[in-house]
Amino acid sequence: MEGRDLSGQAPRPTVVVVGHGMVGQRFVEELSARGVTARARVVVLAEESRPAYDRVHLTSWFGGTGAEELSLVPEGFLEEHGVELRLDDPVSAIDRAARTVTTRSGAVVGYTTLVLATGSAPFVPPLPGREADGCFVYRTLDDVAAIRDAATRARTGLVVGGGLLGLEAAGALRDLGLATHVVEFSPRLMALQVDEGGGGALRRTVEKMGLVVHTGVGGREVTVDARGAVDGVVLSDGSRVETDLVVFSAGIRPRDELARAAGLAVGARGGVAVDEHCRSSDPAVLAIGECAAASDGVVYGLVAPGYAMAATAADLVAGGEGRPFTGADTSTKLKLLGVDVASFGDAHGRTEGALDVVYADSRAGVYKKLVVGPDGTLLGGVLVGDADSYGMLRPLTGSVPPAPPEQLVLPAGLAPAAALGPAALPDDAVVCGCHHVTKGAIVAAVADEGRASVAEVRACTGAGSGCGSCVRVVGQLVDAELAAGGIAVDTGLCGCFAQTRQELFEIVASLEIASHRALLDAHGRPEARGGEGCEVCKPTVGSIIASLAPAIGADGHVLAGEQAALQDTNDHFLANLQKNGSYSVVPRVPGGEITPEKLIVIGEVARDFGLYTKITGGQRIDLFGARVDQLPSIWARLVEAGFESGHAYGKALRTVKSCVGSTWCRYGVQDSVRMAIDLELRYRGLRAPHKLKSAVSGCARECAEAMSKDFGIIATASGWDLYVGGNGGASPRHAESLARDLSDAELVRLIDRFLMFYIRTADRLERTSVWLERIGGGLAHVRDVVVHDSLGICDELEARMAAHVAAYRDEWAATLEDPEKLARFVSFVNAPGTPDPSVRFVPERDQHKPDLTVLAGPTLPVRTLEGSNPS
Repeated sequence: MEGRDLSGQAPRPTVVVVGHGMVGQRFVEELSARGVTARARVVVLAEESRPAYDRVHLTSWFGGTGAEELSLVPEGFLEEHGVELRLDDPVSAIDRAARTVTTRSGAVVGYTTLVLATGSAPFVPPLPGREADGCFVYRTLDDVAAIRDAATRARTGLVVGGGLLGLEAAGALRDLGLATHVVEFSPRLMALQVDEGGGGALRRTVEKMGLVVHTGVGGREVTVDARGAVDGVVLSDGSRVETDLVVFSAGIRPRDELARAAGLAVGARGGVAVDEHCRSSDPAVLAIGECAAASDGVVYGLVAPGYAMAATAADLVAGGEGRPFTGADTSTKLKLLGVDVASFGDAHGRTEGALDVVYADSRAGVYKKLVVGPDGTLLGGVLVGDADSYGMLRPLTGSVPPAPPEQLVLPAGLAPAAALGPAALPDDAVVCGCHHVTKGAIVAAVADEGRASVAEVRACTGAGSGCGSCVRVVGQLVDAELAAGGIAVDTGLCGCFAQTRQELFEIVASLEIASHRALLDAHGRPEARGGEGCEVCKPTVGSIIASLAPAIGADGHVLAGEQAALQDTNDHFLANLQKNGSYSVVPRVPGGEITPEKLIVIGEVARDFGLYTKITGGQRIDLFGARVDQLPSIWARLVEAGFESGHAYGKALRTVKSCVGSTWCRYGVQDSVRMAIDLELRYRGLRAPHKLKSAVSGCARECAEAMSKDFGIIATASGWDLYVGGNGGASPRHAESLARDLSDAELVRLIDRFLMFYIRTADRLERTSVWLERIGGGLAHVRDVVVHDSLGICDELEARMAAHVAAYRDEWAATLEDPEKLARFVSFVNAPGTPDPSVRFVPERDQHKPDLTVLAGPTLPVRTLEGSNPS
């Protein structure tokens, strides 16, 4: 059927897309890029109640990422291209003779071309009890929302399936505080992606995190209690696991029911059978993504092949036949439970005559295997625990690498530096598998089209806009091509300074420059001298000065003199700004150890000021909802009770988390609480390029999660093991072993050196994890410097840390003693005195309205700034 354009005269074709997932949205984008949306009516019929979102990063929703942040539909995109999106109204039937589809609501829509992008559905094994209250699948945002709600009433969770999504689901349950089991029918985890050695390394690592793994068994029955709720799962070997929550993640099945009902051909294992141009047995109907069985008979369950099919189908709809889809690269790189896992090419060595080259370090949880042919051709590989080389190895698949494979599996710092550089890749190497972008295309974008950054190359070629695993290599190629063309790559901190942060640190330290103004005037770019600096260099230089004070003659307080003007919003008020404009208050609680008297004070402050309270993941109590003008009054009471600033607002040490250790735990082998307290008190207030987190575990059971911290300590019978470079957040990374079986004194000395070397050499806003991956030689180089003193600077590093420890003073206590510093804590709407009655107090969650009689006036001499209007 055909529609009409806005003039009502010329007929135009109608493209109906069934499904608005990741592949459906990509298909619409491909249509718009080819001009189809300008000359055709495009209607998208979606089953879910929200537009397309990123399912690959579904687990990030548990960490606070909102549905809007996961959205794949750019703001205004649908309106700009005239795309009609109908949500929550899936297609229920296809009439191929009439070329119409009927939706659940009864709407009938005609089509010229119908594109099926219905995706897949989770497979739920036919176990008795599988529909009981407490059983879930892991596929949509609605699914994860239901799991999160159920987890608040559960203690134990069990995931059926140990593949990609299964381990993601297990990680989510673990992060929600549940004791978690994983049941996998195959003899190893992630059986499709990794081999026996990789599966073993992965299992050892996730078990250290507290997960219980059952392999080689399946589920036999879900048992329920008298209320009809899940209370356990009986496994195929007859054993039973008590659990309150079950998540099925045992694979997917293509959603081809509409196609079957309409009489379209399907593949031997399901999926709409399509040719190399994504045409079904009816030329007017196309199928793409996980609902399609490609011309090679495979149903591809990854997003990159779906995107490739979307491009092929869009070419066909646009009037041509572009690159056919005859198969796809199923290489994957992801991070599961903080563990890097990657596989590419013939990862299982099925090619005749294939040979394996393996590097394994079971203590560090690292396993690397390259599969090579008899002639040295790289056929594929498996990487677990350390997948940094994936971005370079995958494009080399099918060619003879520039270095022997024995060298290519070695850890960073031991492999030859040039072996995996960008120059090693041939021009036809596919760097971005999601968009099939070659090295040659990236080089041409820089050399021929003048693109001078990763962002510009991404906009031109699409490289790096998919899964993101190639961004690092794209950046290396851009810089290398710029350098080859004689174009200097500006590594300066910002438009004000041509030096890097590390270079500025050395200038400030050696010349004892104690102000941003002096540094800018003496060492800034000529055009920036005499200016005020920018939002990049001001907080960066402020952090450097704070890290080095008082050795350079500076006042270390962030609100002292010029320093106050260099800080961002959080440091500016010594509190974390929240989304509603209020601030949080986080007192330091070293080691999580607190007296009843101090708990009472925190409770009274929260009650009197109407603050929402929460126990944080770092064993502290967070108080939310404070106004700026309330902060001094709140802290006056906390400081009087013996509390200090917890620096939750600063790029500084946050917490040193601890389990109860040998004092209480029957497994503890060292006093982890004492060590955590000692370390937190030693490094409190230490300003750094980024925040620092630590933990001390009293035994190898690792209850304090030390291996996810910037520096983590695990007790052994012989002393302490030190791990460095871990972190959570958007790019989680497992910490790596720096030294083992240390005495108390040796441990503190190495941490002193490590932290000061990091502060000295890291880039701005660079976590220790990223720094370790970037710095030349990686962990091996850092170990040489801080353990073996290869640069001869360890005495200096220790002296700088000793100066910090000696000069420490609590920022809030110092602020309360200084009227000039207190003068900044003014809310111009509500100052002075009691809150303006025209301002309405809106509570968040369980935050209650404060007793205004308690807050009738400030308890400290807070004054408005001169000339300000208090109303």
